[in-house]
Order: sequence, then C-alpha cells, then structure tokens
Amino acid sequence: MKKILMIAAATAFMVTGVVATEAVAGGLTNKCKACHKVNKNSVGPSFKHIQAAYGDAATLAKVWAGGFAPADRHIAGNPCNPNYKKYHKKAKIMSGQYKRLIKKRVEAGKFTYQELADEVFSK
Repeated sequence: MKKILMIAAATAFMVTGVVATEAVAGGLTNKCKACHKVNKNSVGPSFKHIQAAYGDAATLAKVWAGGFAPADRHIAGNPCNPNYKKYHKKAKIMSGQYKRLIKKRVEAGKFTYQELADEVFSK
C-alpha cells in the first residue's frame, strides 16, 4: 500500500510540475499578444506568419536557444521574406523582449524554449 501511495505522490508531483511549466509558457504567450496577434500582423508578425516562416516548433526553439540573432530570424533576418523590411527595422525591440521575457525566464527554469515554441505553434 505504501508503495502505491509513493508512486501516486511522485506521479502527482511530476504532472503538477509539467502543468505549471506549461501554464507559465502559456502566460508568456499572452504577453506576446501585446505585439503578436494570432491571425493578423501587428507590431510584430502574427503567430500564423511565425508558424509559416519557421515550419515547426523545434526550428523556432532552436533559433531562440541560439541567442535569437536577427540574422537567424526567419522573418526579420531573411530578405526574401515579404515582411522583412517591416520587421527587420523592429528587430531591436524584439531582441530586448527576448532577453527580458524569454531568455531570462528560461535560464530561471520557468519553461524551456521548446515549451514556449510549442505554445506559439498551438495558437
């Protein structure tokens, strides 16, 4: 009986940790919505344009994990992208937001780049 209770407690702890991490990443995408809308370009490209530019969450997570250099961005760093001119000029704004909102929180262990990218791709 004790063994079953220990397994149940460990499982509950692990599940709660995953849910809490996903909730933090989801909360951050709510802050992202100040500049990024789901279907419409705004201050930043829409989530749908981001999804189209990166193709999958793993690619977006890799760019974030690599430091989010403007040259690595698939929209603001790619002159072939139709939205390049508009968002390349705004790349400095997103660099600051990346450092303050994303990188700092990933380093604090609140979520991973992959979890946040998955959240962006769920929109």
